[in-house]
Amino acid sequence: MKTKMIFLLIFIFIISCTDDANEFPEKVTPERINPCCQNELYFPPVNSKEWKTISVSDLGWDVRAEKRLYNFLERKNTKAFIILKNGKIVVEKYFNNTTVSDYNQWYSVGKTLTAFTTGLAQQDRLLNINNTSATYLGQRWANISTDQERAIRVRDHLTMTSGLDYTVSNKNCTDFDCLTYRNKPGSFWYYHNAPYILLTDIISGAVNMDFTTYFETKLKNRIGMDGAWVSRGYANIFYSSARSMARFGLLNLNKGTWGKKQILKDKNYFTQMTSTSQRFNRSYGYLWWLNGKKSHRLPGLENEIYRTLIPEAPNDLIAGLGKNDQKLYIVPSQNLVIVRMGDSAGRTVLGPSNFDNELWKKIKALIN
Repeated sequence: MKTKMIFLLIFIFIISCTDDANEFPEKVTPERINPCCQNELYFPPVNSKEWKTISVSDLGWDVRAEKRLYNFLERKNTKAFIILKNGKIVVEKYFNNTTVSDYNQWYSVGKTLTAFTTGLAQQDRLLNINNTSATYLGQRWANISTDQERAIRVRDHLTMTSGLDYTVSNKNCTDFDCLTYRNKPGSFWYYHNAPYILLTDIISGAVNMDFTTYFETKLKNRIGMDGAWVSRGYANIFYSSARSMARFGLLNLNKGTWGKKQILKDKNYFTQMTSTSQRFNRSYGYLWWLNGKKSHRLPGLENEIYRTLIPEAPNDLIAGLGKNDQKLYIVPSQNLVIVRMGDSAGRTVLGPSNFDNELWKKIKALIN
C-alpha cells in the first residue's frame, strides 16, 4: 500500500510539472519549429489577398536601416516597394498617395513576362525558338531580302541580336518600312525594341490565339496575378499591382514552379533564359538582365562596359529593368525578391542606372 502511494505521488508531480510548462509556453519561431526548413519557400494562395509576413526584427535585419531606406525611396519618387524573403513579405511600403491595389507600369520589366510566355509556347510544342521568325510572322514581315529574312530566328528577338537597323527614328516601330537590315543576325547586340515587340505576334501566330489570352491562361491566372496589357503606340505595356510583380518574381525564384504546380516545366529553357545568351553582352539572357558578369552593354549604347552590371548587388542577381526605374530583382542565393515601382528616380533610362547601386547600398545596410 505504501509503495502504491509513493507511485501515485510521483505521477501527480509529473502531471503538475507538465501543466506548468504549458501555462508559460516558450516563444517559438519558424526556425526553431523546423530548423531544416527555414529557407523553404512560401507561396501565397491564388485568388486571395492573403500573404504571410515576417518582420525585419525576426530576421535579425537592421531595424535602424529600415527608416533610412524608406526615406531614400520616398525621395526617389517611389510608389511601391516590396521585399520578399523565402516568399514572405518583409517590407511592403507605398508612397506618394498610392496603395496596395494601385496599378503601375512595368515598362521593360514586362519583357520578362514575354520571355517566360515564349518558353511556355515552346513547352506546348507550338513554337521553337530556333525556327525562323517567318515561320510564325509569315513571309515579308520586314523590309529585307528573302535570304536576310530566313536568317532571323525567334531566338534573335529574345537576345536583341536580330540585326535589324536600330538607327531608325522610332525604335518601337514595327511597320514594314521601319524594319530594315543592318547586321548579320546573331553578330551584334543592341537594345532594339521593335524586334522585341514582334514577339507578341510571333507567339500569337504560333499558338493560334491572341497573345493576351494565352498569357492569362498559361501564366497570369495560374499564379494569381492581376493586371493587363495596354497598347501605347506600337508597344504593349503591362500594368499591375506591385504584389503581382512580386508573385512573378517568386515564380522565377523557384525556377518556374509555383508551390507544387509546375508552370514552366522546361528547365533547360529557364536556364537559358537566365544565363548569358550571346557573347556580345554577357549580362543579358532572354530579355533578363544578369549581374556578376565581367562586362555589359547598356540600352542606347554600342560600346561594352567592363564591369559588372550592378556592383553593389549580389553576383547571382537576375533582374527585369524598365523605364523610369521599374525594378524586379531576384537573388536566388538569399531567396530574395525585390520590387520597386514608381516614377524616375533621377534620370530616364531603359536599363540599369546609378539608382540601382544606390538602392542596393540601402538594401544591404538593411539585410546585413
